[in-house]
Amino acid sequence: MLTVVPNPASRKGCRKVNSLHPPIEPYDHGMLDVGDGNRIYWEVCGNPDGKPALVVHGGPGSGCGTVARRRFDPDRYKVVLFDQRQCGRSTPHAADPSTDLTSNTTGHLVADMELLRRHLDIERWLLFGGSWGSTLILAYAQRHPDRVSEIVIPAVTTTRRSEIDWLYRGARLFFPEEWRRFRDAVPEAGRDATLPDVLAAYAERMADLDPAVRAEAAHEWCRWEDTVLSMETPSDAEKPFSDRPDAARHALVRIAAHYFSNGAWLEEGALIREAGRLANIPAVLIHGRFDMGGPLATAWELARAWPGARLVVVEDAGHLGSDAMSAEIRTALDEFASR
Repeated sequence: MLTVVPNPASRKGCRKVNSLHPPIEPYDHGMLDVGDGNRIYWEVCGNPDGKPALVVHGGPGSGCGTVARRRFDPDRYKVVLFDQRQCGRSTPHAADPSTDLTSNTTGHLVADMELLRRHLDIERWLLFGGSWGSTLILAYAQRHPDRVSEIVIPAVTTTRRSEIDWLYRGARLFFPEEWRRFRDAVPEAGRDATLPDVLAAYAERMADLDPAVRAEAAHEWCRWEDTVLSMETPSDAEKPFSDRPDAARHALVRIAAHYFSNGAWLEEGALIREAGRLANIPAVLIHGRFDMGGPLATAWELARAWPGARLVVVEDAGHLGSDAMSAEIRTALDEFASR
């Protein structure tokens, strides 16, 4: 099923509505040992007796934030948030070049989510998250479909190599000069290097013991990411990637380069091809028409392959969302709260 949400600017008498609930603080939190020397941070907000929901953050390597808590009705949801391996408040931290990323893969993160569910004694939970978070949600749900009650995904990605290629090379069609700078920042990859080689060169630089090498690589990576999203943000607005604190920015770039240079350890197209395994899980997929970081085609393909999933296309939104997208997220979560 496909729903198109018009651009609010085209509707007369449209008023801006805050779709977020009031700020809340966790009533419980902790660190969970997930093996391989890793401990992940988790927190729980809302109603202890409410409907369980898990927030799966993006990046990979972004860490969870406070805004995601406010997506949920605190009277009806028990909201769990966590920082994925080696980012946010989890330890060890990827910003430290001595941190070994060998045990940080999609399979490890799926196992961490299941371990956290058991640790919190939750039978089934709703999954919420977008961008990289949607890839991890799909990987988890296809591995543990009996543990998922519903899914809400704003900004759908499946991290196919074709999607990675678009984000880190294909978008050069719109920003050729900026892409050349991103590519030339790692000349050691070689003039004829493949995109995975370029991304791997960034990963190697982010593990360099010289802090100046790491700082330059993180700067150029984030500069490109911000360029791709620049048509969604005013020129004087905070940059989504470059304006993060140094440690958070370095961890994000290092983990993202690690994942994307390895195709996230996923068989190409598997998450869409196996979407039929989610037939019994109700889902709402919400995607911006002008998402430059993750074009709409992926969400459309996933919706076609997923019986019972509803795709909502928001005409005024890109990868970073909009007021209309926030309203659709709240509508979906409020509807599922009563199930």
